[in-house]
Amino acid sequence: MRVTTGSTKSHPHDDAPDTAAAFDRLTRLPEGPDRSALRDELVRAWLPMAERIAVRFRGRGESLDDLYQVAALGLVKAVDHYDPARGHAFEAYAVPTITGEVKRHFRDHTWTLHVPRRVQDLRNRVRKAVKELAQTTAGRPPTVAEIAACAQLTEAEVRTGMEALDCYSALSLDAEIPGSDSYTLGDAMGGPDPAYDTVVDRVAVEPCLRALPERERTILYLRFFRGMTQKRIAQQLGISQMHVSRLLSGCCAQVREEVLTGAG
Repeated sequence: MRVTTGSTKSHPHDDAPDTAAAFDRLTRLPEGPDRSALRDELVRAWLPMAERIAVRFRGRGESLDDLYQVAALGLVKAVDHYDPARGHAFEAYAVPTITGEVKRHFRDHTWTLHVPRRVQDLRNRVRKAVKELAQTTAGRPPTVAEIAACAQLTEAEVRTGMEALDCYSALSLDAEIPGSDSYTLGDAMGGPDPAYDTVVDRVAVEPCLRALPERERTILYLRFFRGMTQKRIAQQLGISQMHVSRLLSGCCAQVREEVLTGAG
């Protein structure tokens, strides 16, 4: 079963096939091999139009082959949902359907960072306004106020849209920072802060230290927070240095055991 491609009506494109009769036939056919074959034939007949729509979006970071596939998917959706009984030509229904599918692909799949749709719309309006203003503000970038007036946005919305301009794609960590001597973004990244581990350890041992007798807490404080030697601690507390040494060892072992038991 073939779709007639001879033109009997006027179409916006010279190669637009005349498929009105085929679509009428498609709506009457029950599910089965004949309907599937006619559906596939209609998709093939209108595929050149879908590819022309895809070409309009090239140069925006997606390969043309990927855009062809997205446009073809939009065409299939248009064929499946088109209702000739509504009275409008298939092309009038298919063009916005395919275009919307391609735009949705850019919105959902090509942004490096997840950006809400509202912010993406602001970005597009800001970018369009900047492009228009570039013709009248030669030699300088347009101001936020000028962009806001041109795009009919508030200045806050313009700033949000301008921030989103940097979210569409990301730089490699190997990218050199402008004005530096081979200094890359990766070089500017910090490393793990060992102080975080210290905070965790202190929180873990605090209840164990509070549970110790007052003399043992005093010895630990003088040794580890005041930096006193065992000999000076012994002199201050009026006990032998050996006793201080045994108390320190016993306290540390007890605290260590309690922390490890709690962590387990």
